[in-house]
Amino acid sequence: MLLVFDIGNTNVTLGVFDGERLRGTWRMTSDVYQMPDEYAALLITMLEHGNINTADIDEIAVCSVVPPLLTTFVELCERYFEVSPLVIGPGTKTGVRIRMDNPREVGADRIVDAAAAHHLYGGPVIIADLGTASTFDTVSREGDYLGGAIAPGLAIAAEALFARTAALPRIQLAAPKKAIGTNTITAMQSGLIFGYVGLIEGIVSRIQRELGEKALVVATGGFAQLLANETPIIEKVNPDLTLIGLKLIHEMNKE
Repeated sequence: MLLVFDIGNTNVTLGVFDGERLRGTWRMTSDVYQMPDEYAALLITMLEHGNINTADIDEIAVCSVVPPLLTTFVELCERYFEVSPLVIGPGTKTGVRIRMDNPREVGADRIVDAAAAHHLYGGPVIIADLGTASTFDTVSREGDYLGGAIAPGLAIAAEALFARTAALPRIQLAAPKKAIGTNTITAMQSGLIFGYVGLIEGIVSRIQRELGEKALVVATGGFAQLLANETPIIEKVNPDLTLIGLKLIHEMNKE
């Protein structure tokens, strides 16, 4: 079985593939102060609860945007699974040509998403990863990574609004029934949810114009479904996109 880790700034998302089948997915909080043994105890409990025998894990792939946690998880893999994981980074075969000014600047998770999206949907495709940050990645018809846009994520914006204002509360990130909020809570929900919908529609429209052709828009990340519910510009939601990409890239590097 293949165990894959997507180590992000807020969450570590993991999945187990049994052949082509994704047996299960789980999330843990990203915490640079957590020890490998602590993560291992939590991980093993999760896998056992999902009826997965840890002894059956014989392959592992990892992508990370948090360098200290990458070290933690590599140690975890080697100590508890006796597997040296494939770490996605410079020199890893991904099947994706990076057309950025400096290819080494591109986060491993964005390249993994690009590989998965092109494999699943062809191209051109725009990937809206709506998590801690809101990133927009553009993949050509040929599967080349062309670049994109990066904006603060929905939760960051909501937290900044609470932290930097004296009278505004923390709120549930949910779509209100209408744009004209009739109290503080619904007014904030309108500004945040519908504001981010406008951001998504605006950036995607600009990318489409620059491409000069229609690109499929795929959303992933923690806020993907919430925001996709409010705009037809997002055509597909795939919460497992990065995990699927890790599996694809792992297979490429086994050869």
